[in-house]
Amino acid sequence: MRDAAALEQMDAALATLGFESFRRGQREAVEQLFSRNRVLLVAPTGGGKSLTYQLPALLLEGTTLVVCPLISLMEDQVSALSRRGVSCTYLASTLDSDELRHRMRNAREGGYDLLYVAPERLSYPGFRGMLAEMGCPLVAIDEAHCISEWGHDFRPDYLQIGEFLDAFPGNPRVLACTATATPVVRDEIVAKLGLGADTPQLIHGFARPNLALRAVEVSGIREARARVDAVLAEVLEAPTGRALAGSGAVIIYAPTRRKADAEGERLKSLGWKAAVYHAGLSASKRAKVSERFSAGKLEVVVATNAFGMGIDRADVRAVVHLGPPGSIEAYYQEVGRAGRDGEPAVGLLMTSTQDFPLRRRLLELDVDGRAPDPEMVEHKWSTFLELMRWADSGSCRHDGILRYFGDEAEVLGGCGRCDVCEGRVESADMSTEDSALVVRKLLSAVARCHGRLGLGAAVRLAKGTQDPRLSRYGLDEVRTFGALQEFAEAWLTRLGRRCVSAGWVSFTTGDHPMVLLTDEGGAVMRGTMSGSISLPPLSSKPGRRSRAAGRPSADRRQDPIELGPEAAELFEALRVHRLEVSRAHAVPPYVVASDRTLREVAALKPRDMDELLQAHGIGPAKAARFGEGILGVVADAAS
Repeated sequence: MRDAAALEQMDAALATLGFESFRRGQREAVEQLFSRNRVLLVAPTGGGKSLTYQLPALLLEGTTLVVCPLISLMEDQVSALSRRGVSCTYLASTLDSDELRHRMRNAREGGYDLLYVAPERLSYPGFRGMLAEMGCPLVAIDEAHCISEWGHDFRPDYLQIGEFLDAFPGNPRVLACTATATPVVRDEIVAKLGLGADTPQLIHGFARPNLALRAVEVSGIREARARVDAVLAEVLEAPTGRALAGSGAVIIYAPTRRKADAEGERLKSLGWKAAVYHAGLSASKRAKVSERFSAGKLEVVVATNAFGMGIDRADVRAVVHLGPPGSIEAYYQEVGRAGRDGEPAVGLLMTSTQDFPLRRRLLELDVDGRAPDPEMVEHKWSTFLELMRWADSGSCRHDGILRYFGDEAEVLGGCGRCDVCEGRVESADMSTEDSALVVRKLLSAVARCHGRLGLGAAVRLAKGTQDPRLSRYGLDEVRTFGALQEFAEAWLTRLGRRCVSAGWVSFTTGDHPMVLLTDEGGAVMRGTMSGSISLPPLSSKPGRRSRAAGRPSADRRQDPIELGPEAAELFEALRVHRLEVSRAHAVPPYVVASDRTLREVAALKPRDMDELLQAHGIGPAKAARFGEGILGVVADAAS
């Protein structure tokens, strides 16, 4: 694509799509697609991924096939392209049979530059026959993370795409696009699409320093509502009773439909032009809310995570989460809907003490009458803990997310806008030895309550607060009772949450989860493993910057480890090995090792099994099954 004629064609296609120049990373993606034929592109919401397949579609002979999970998304893109004079259409179940046949006939005759379809259509014999006749130079898979059973938005219909590509006539180019994918999910996308381990994986655009990211623990519904009202006042000032396009809007994500309904009604009563969106509403009502929001006729939408994909409104001034979603991937995709115009915007995540047992219980609920896969439960629990670790961390919010996604090139070294960089997050000013002792004492209280009582009871035991539940088990007479009496109960509760995030404390299943001390937590309690974490602030003084704020936490669990050049190269070698092993054993890459595990291995460079066992996520069983191969990769890198 470097000769003059080709560059001229590319510029003309770019102008047809309404752009004067490429955004960062777009040209590279297009050129890699033409030179390598296979590309996985990871760029955040609003990062311009669609151009990287729309532009080649205008340059290539034939009809580009775009696999897309949402009809609304297909409709929006087809509508926008048609206004630019691009010949395109979509096939969907919402079309009547005559219109569907008409569009398929036009496609068979080569009447379109782009054809959008949902993944389930790939299984229709008539559709596959049509593709064989029409000539398809490029297949683009949008929202490619939906193929990952370990990702945050798995869709079973995506699993057939790999087989479809394998049987596709003419060996077309393949571009897989996604907004959020960690290295392990990227590897699974490549594996399940059958693209080959050498497929270029392009990651860019995750840095969004215009977003002021904040995370705060709230004590109850009253404080949560006050926080919502404060954000609305900050970014929209006051309700107008009418919404105007360009005047700004706010999306509020609620963890349940009931909470969405309640918050929506409350905001309406305060005069906000607000609406509610969730799967409990009819399709027509949901479509109406989406249409009004996109047209700038609403100031606030209170929704579950069903709202957002395909929403294209640039002036969202804030995204507020009333509770944590299931992962950093889900969080960053949702908060990334704010500030897409590049102007300042706010992202506020609220957490509470109940988040941990509630999430654990939800993960272990039966699905269609069957118990969930234990490995899947543990994986989803792990991704949730990564988000909660991020929320509790003592380093720049943006840098933590960039490292999580493996976008080391864009690490900011402090964004200057998040609550940590602005000094709103503080840590207890305590020596490493003292903080480790405090943690060990609290874990001792957890051990006393193991499997019998909840986290609140363990906190009361450490505090020395009289409680009938403790008396019932004689725990008000043990040595641990009152071992941390000098600390406030609320502070100990926050410390308990951080111990859960660190993987030292877990919960039983059932409607009333009981606290559990994990094997790792037991090692910390006994002092055979480091128990250093960033402790919660001992006092709350807004605006005063503590010495701990703005610098990386002492605990390596708080943020993904920052790797030097050699360690980063080893991490990539370990990823290639993980992909090969996952294929050989027919298991997802995560079962072999998580990204966090591979990062720790790359940093530790273990020489034997004993040292390998020091890495997070490597237990005796995993070491016996995969350890020899991992150590071999480390040894090869050192030679």
